[in-house]
Amino acid sequence: MKRTISKTKLYLAIIVLVASILTISTVAMGEDSHKAITQDLINLIEKNPEIGNMLEASIAKAKEINPDPKTNPVQNLSDYYDFIDSTSEIIPQDVLGDPSNITRDQILQSICYFYFLVDQPLPELENKGLFNNTIQYYEPFSSWLRDFADAWGLFLDTEESWSPKIYQEFYNDPNFGLQKGWYESSSNWSTFNQFFSRYLESPNARPIASPNDTSVVVSPADSVPQGTWAIANDSTIEVKDGLEVKLVHYYSVEDLLGNDSMYKDAFANGVLTHTFLNVNDYHRYHFAVGGTIKENKSIVQNVALEVSWNSTGKKYDPIDSTGWQFSQTRGYVIVDTEKYGLVALIPMGMAQVSSVNFEKGVVVGSAPEKGDMLGNFLFGGSDFIMLFQDRAGFEMTATPGIHILMGEEYGVMKGTT
Repeated sequence: MKRTISKTKLYLAIIVLVASILTISTVAMGEDSHKAITQDLINLIEKNPEIGNMLEASIAKAKEINPDPKTNPVQNLSDYYDFIDSTSEIIPQDVLGDPSNITRDQILQSICYFYFLVDQPLPELENKGLFNNTIQYYEPFSSWLRDFADAWGLFLDTEESWSPKIYQEFYNDPNFGLQKGWYESSSNWSTFNQFFSRYLESPNARPIASPNDTSVVVSPADSVPQGTWAIANDSTIEVKDGLEVKLVHYYSVEDLLGNDSMYKDAFANGVLTHTFLNVNDYHRYHFAVGGTIKENKSIVQNVALEVSWNSTGKKYDPIDSTGWQFSQTRGYVIVDTEKYGLVALIPMGMAQVSSVNFEKGVVVGSAPEKGDMLGNFLFGGSDFIMLFQDRAGFEMTATPGIHILMGEEYGVMKGTT
């Protein structure tokens, strides 16, 4: 299933968005005064010239798709270095140019443009076992992308990334829900990341559906459910763009949990479901079910995003497909519900979200209740996968494509006999 997050944006908003990025970067900076993360890329290319060639080819393909320098200002490798200089220390709303008109979708555009430049298919990367034959999945460039996300994250941890003015801009956009009284006092936020990973004002802001009914699965996050997929007897999952086997595409539970997981074969004949978080959503995630934690792990891999150029709407569309999660930075917790078997809860990083953080009490042997806090993402959109064993008899009751709040009913485990 492929879902394109779409909402038509004014052409002028996109012009201001991407043009302002390079406007910031054109402040007199000589060749030797690039930011440290940019210099890391320059050094990487000097040691691996093929990376530079592929990056230039990707930029050129992006230019073919969208030749307008107003909405695609990075025209060559030199432009790209300047672009990285600016974006590594930029506050998300600064790329908008009009601080009185910050919106969720304009922020999303800034993320999408970053990945559009490195999401162009390259023939030299075909048949190399990558999720897609684009440079964002190719080592060592993919490692540099993680380093970039970390570098930007460090900046967003500084007080320079936040101010009362910035708060007011987010408050004015109803998509962030700051006017609804859901969240802790804004006086607790002195950095952008503290705002982004904000806490609820109280548990009452997200009541848990049927708290005493263990069969009811609640949404782990404010998000948009995508659907369900069957897990086969051999623990593979049939999804579009997976590993091609006799003209059918597959991924496996082992791809998600790793070959060292004790539970990589435990979900045969079960069900996979996933739900997407947008940039404006509450970015703390919670336990969708209660039980005893049997295994937990963090897996650092890609930090990527699929992006297409919408020539009609003059905007960049992020694509939440099923499949990219199998090579993405993520974490997982295996919960034993006893009556309904094991449930895997898998928070998934996306784009600049290279940080998947668990609460300190999330350890093997602990027994959280449904709705307890599991962890949080930092800046960006994200995804959350859940796996259910066959014995759970899981059925999704939430409507695919319709936004749901954390704690609302997501599905029911009917059990099997």
